[in-house]
Amino acid sequence: MIYFFLATGFEDIEMIAPLDIVRRAGIEARTVSITGEKVVTSAHGVGFLADALLEEIDFSKADMLVLPGGLPGAANLDACQPLCDGIMKHFRAGKKLAAICAAPMVYGHLGILDGLKATCYPGFETELAGAEYTAAVCQQDGQFITACGPGAAMEFGYTITEAMGKTVEAAGLREGMMYNKLFR
Repeated sequence: MIYFFLATGFEDIEMIAPLDIVRRAGIEARTVSITGEKVVTSAHGVGFLADALLEEIDFSKADMLVLPGGLPGAANLDACQPLCDGIMKHFRAGKKLAAICAAPMVYGHLGILDGLKATCYPGFETELAGAEYTAAVCQQDGQFITACGPGAAMEFGYTITEAMGKTVEAAGLREGMMYNKLFR
């Protein structure tokens, strides 16, 4: 199970593309609103209906937590103490964590990227406390996957899929969705 966390102002494509890819791969994934409301408004004014509210989920049931970026979405995730508490429990359990664009700053502010390679949207690298900023499109290190921004959303989704043990499915999706033809 993967939880995708939605905060007001999240970047649309950074949630939609990876969610679409993991679901196509047969991975159970749910969107979770941190706002107290099921409908969450994206950075571009689109209302998305979340599958669950933060207070309804059990972090221990998730194999991976995913944070879409965007502003003010990433800052809203960063300010959500119940989410940060859940992230820390997940981290201490050795489970996977992923974030894209500005959202890796949440992990940086929690001090859990220390000594790891990470990427993010340019200009947010100073928020990755203790990490080695790589400027890669998508970076895996330890239990973390980070990506640089909206243009990396599909690669982020395929990388998450692979990290969930669905390497064959990810390869098939790269072909079937024409990603390899267009971007490789």
